[in-house]
Amino acid sequence: MKNFTSDTMAEKRQLPLDLLLVAGLVLLTDILVLVPLFSGSFLRTYMGILLVLLLPGYALTGAIFPAKNDLEGIERAVISFGLSIAVVPIMGLGLNYTSWGIREIPILTALSVFTLLMCATAYYRRSLLPEAEAFQVPFKASFLSMKTEILEKPETKADKVIAVLLVLSVLASVGSLAYIIGNPKDGEHFTEFYILGANRTTGNYPTEFIKGESGTVIVGIVNHEYRPVDYTLEVKLGNRSLPLPENQKRISLAHNMSWEEPVTFTPTIEGNDTKLEFLLFNETEKKVPYRNLHIWINVTKEA
Repeated sequence: MKNFTSDTMAEKRQLPLDLLLVAGLVLLTDILVLVPLFSGSFLRTYMGILLVLLLPGYALTGAIFPAKNDLEGIERAVISFGLSIAVVPIMGLGLNYTSWGIREIPILTALSVFTLLMCATAYYRRSLLPEAEAFQVPFKASFLSMKTEILEKPETKADKVIAVLLVLSVLASVGSLAYIIGNPKDGEHFTEFYILGANRTTGNYPTEFIKGESGTVIVGIVNHEYRPVDYTLEVKLGNRSLPLPENQKRISLAHNMSWEEPVTFTPTIEGNDTKLEFLLFNETEKKVPYRNLHIWINVTKEA
């Protein structure tokens, strides 16, 4: 009889709707980011902001503070934002030291996996507490209370007018926010240009060569110019251009598109502390590099 009662209570236990909502929003964000059809959607941007600034922190807060009396509602909200702001940079720093690097898909994957794991942990910890003590967002009670206030409470004509104006104001604010997110003003126009060494990290570049021996670095270009740009990449050693394949020499990128490939070069001259330059030109200026990077290498004669 005792086991039957315990099982019956477990069956009647309400599902954590807040955690289900967080998990659903994470999966929706993954779909919006990964499916090319939504690449220009304001909803994709809005959900991405939500994934970065709120969802990881909320799930982590739920895992750390599973009980209803652990935190007040406003405290839980503030801590959720604070933990999100703390967690995301740490993840980015960790990814920088992996072969994936700080890129859109690795960051999305890390945030999604972390948030879902924290949701599962929060659910497990709440399930260890009596249902009356476990934290839950009273969605149903709030809805019924709002319904009672709006539909059942007798109101004067002035109250109804004020309520309608309030609803219209909220809708107008939400619409304005959606428009601003979906149609942001142009920011600074610039191009990211970087080189990565071993394990796709900033460092560990090949610096010691025997004449005729080849070396490889990862070269990356990201277009933030708010227009398509035709780039030209040139690699120089001691003012001498080194040969590159045509598909690596001329790169065309639309706005917010990126190019990252291994570039292999073969030093042709000997010398110590020789400047190996990576020069990036755009279509408007062919003689003066738009961006330039360099490393110092040593090239010795073959033994």
